[in-house]
Amino acid sequence: MAKIQIGGAGGAPSNNFIRSLRESSRKDHLIGTTCVPADLFLADTEEKYVVPYATADNYSEKVLGLISKVRPDFIHLQNDYEVRAISRIRDKVVDLGIGLYLPDAETVENCVDKQKSYAIWKAAGVRVPETILLNNENDLKVAFEKLGPKIWIRAIEGGGGRGALPAENYEFAKIWIDRFKGWGTFTASELLSEKTITWQSIWFEGELVVAQTRKRRSWNFGNRTLSGVTGITGVGETCSDPLVDRIAQDAILAIDKRPHGIFSADMTYDFSGFPKPTEINIGRFFTTHYFFTKAGLNFPEIYCNIALDETFPVLEKKVNPLPDGLIWIRGMDREPVLTTVDELEKLERQAS
Repeated sequence: MAKIQIGGAGGAPSNNFIRSLRESSRKDHLIGTTCVPADLFLADTEEKYVVPYATADNYSEKVLGLISKVRPDFIHLQNDYEVRAISRIRDKVVDLGIGLYLPDAETVENCVDKQKSYAIWKAAGVRVPETILLNNENDLKVAFEKLGPKIWIRAIEGGGGRGALPAENYEFAKIWIDRFKGWGTFTASELLSEKTITWQSIWFEGELVVAQTRKRRSWNFGNRTLSGVTGITGVGETCSDPLVDRIAQDAILAIDKRPHGIFSADMTYDFSGFPKPTEINIGRFFTTHYFFTKAGLNFPEIYCNIALDETFPVLEKKVNPLPDGLIWIRGMDREPVLTTVDELEKLERQAS
């Protein structure tokens, strides 16, 4: 039995990691940490601690002090900022005898910053949405001239569609960026379709261990945002597509020639039907990975078995081992449901 410390405990991404471990053959002692004290009431962990925000000046000091006291065997995070914060002090963490299963430090930096990812992909010839970093108002004007008449604006860091806006009016876009104080940290890109897909994978020292594709059929609460994007998947579906497999691996290998750890490649389809990489969720699983656990593919168990026991899964297929057409339906204050496309479409036909 290992002691595993999990950042963001009580939040949906980390709780899905915790649920997956609880339903696995592992019998670990779990330590939950978060910067949101109330979330700890929702965390199914043996120990619970509050830590500063990952971007706070005292985060490193407090976390190093905590782990020196509680002595976990392994740390896992489920938030970009915290993955990066721990990555930056990884040597100090490892010196305390605590395990990490993270990609290289440079890889983490290049993935958390979406503009850095874009530049690497562009240079490597990966087909990505044309993107301009908005340092000033003139850059915004150029973006409308080159990418318009309608463009996609978003922050270069953060998840959940942070700062995202489809814009076709210069003045409105300018006010939006001003509101976020986003000059130098926002980009403008060519507008893509609403179709999105994610290729979640675990790698070990350059070798692919397992990968599974999931497309998003809908966002929860998308009708309450200007962008339609919330980062909260309402309905997800397992699927497989050799083109998506290839593009995801091309995107990952362009960022890191020897991938190690978790790489979840997000892609959005352009209007010709081509999936273009938009970001890699690095060192963490996407929020709804419990979907795969309930379907029979427990990513957190595989990940911890490798990190803690050097035990690798025996799979008939490394890429997309789950059947296509499994559906995961979730919402606020409701237990998620695993079903199939056929069952969902029967009900959808009743409404037509």
